[in-house]
Amino acid sequence: MDEQKRYFSRELLLWYRANKRDLPWRRQSNPYYTWVSEIMLQQTRVETVKPYFERFIGKFPTVEALADAPEEEVLKAWEGLGYYSRARNLQTAAREVKEQYGGQVPNDKAKVSALKGIGPYTSGAIMSIAFNRPEPAVDGNVMRVLSRYFRLHDDIAKPATRVHMEHLAQELIPEGCASDFNQALMELGALVCTPKSPSCLLCPVMEHCEGRMAGEELILPIKTKAKPPKPELRYAALIEGTGEHEGKVLVRQRPDTGLLAKMWELPHILVPKQVGIVGMSDAESYAILHHSLQAEGVDVAPVEHWMDAEHTFSHIHWQMRVYRCNLRNLQPKDNTVYKWAGPEEMEELAFPNVFVRLLKIRFQ
Repeated sequence: MDEQKRYFSRELLLWYRANKRDLPWRRQSNPYYTWVSEIMLQQTRVETVKPYFERFIGKFPTVEALADAPEEEVLKAWEGLGYYSRARNLQTAAREVKEQYGGQVPNDKAKVSALKGIGPYTSGAIMSIAFNRPEPAVDGNVMRVLSRYFRLHDDIAKPATRVHMEHLAQELIPEGCASDFNQALMELGALVCTPKSPSCLLCPVMEHCEGRMAGEELILPIKTKAKPPKPELRYAALIEGTGEHEGKVLVRQRPDTGLLAKMWELPHILVPKQVGIVGMSDAESYAILHHSLQAEGVDVAPVEHWMDAEHTFSHIHWQMRVYRCNLRNLQPKDNTVYKWAGPEEMEELAFPNVFVRLLKIRFQ
């Protein structure tokens, strides 16, 4: 290892051991905790994850507890974190660990990599952090740090660049220090070598950072932009109960597969592309919502526009217009499940974020 690399590894470790954050999954060496935290941290900020992690581990303290839990409980514990396939894959993998390895996360990269929902980064993180194995764990933070420090101009969106970064990261791991070193790399990217405003003067490895010395810290790493999420207009029905259902609203369960599988939502429809909110009269919107839901066996009479909401998934952007509606008849088709839900039911049923926000406003 040349001096630039030795300097990087030495100074980064010293900095991390003096400055590392107190995070709940770091308080004890537990492969299951490391695994859960790494899955939660995908696409999600640390400060958001901390309370979720503590509640999740409190409810499912072991691999066996997670494996044996009803899926509905797991989704409810995940509610608000988004990317719900992560939770489903995590539970499927927990069942695999219970059945194949007696509930113990195996200290074997090939076996861990074969578990549902675990890719190269997550397997490297589990092996290095939980078992101190010299395996690279290269995520966006790590690629940003390495791109700047070594002044690498390869497009980090390309698989070949990730492979190169993994080889480089593995070379940098000091003997016997894989757990601390990989966490140090992640920590530096999260706290100092940030995407838009890196704190170069606070960086423990700034002296040999080639990107900083070349004045390129703000243009590195190089990354091709992903396609923007496709916009979709949706009309939703807020159907309020009467009589024995007073104080509740009608919700439906999504299909068993696909986006947001098995979660609950307000009944809503995808509006044809040629229709837009601007220039659309209420009467025309009512007609579209009425006829579309009627085809599903839900006969409603739209009354008024209640509010608008929006939500962005990785590939879709929902623009949602919500209408108060009166229910005239309910005869669901295609085995779709409907339920009257109030605040008590919301404590048990798992809803996507956009509907959590809407229903909190309705019940506040």
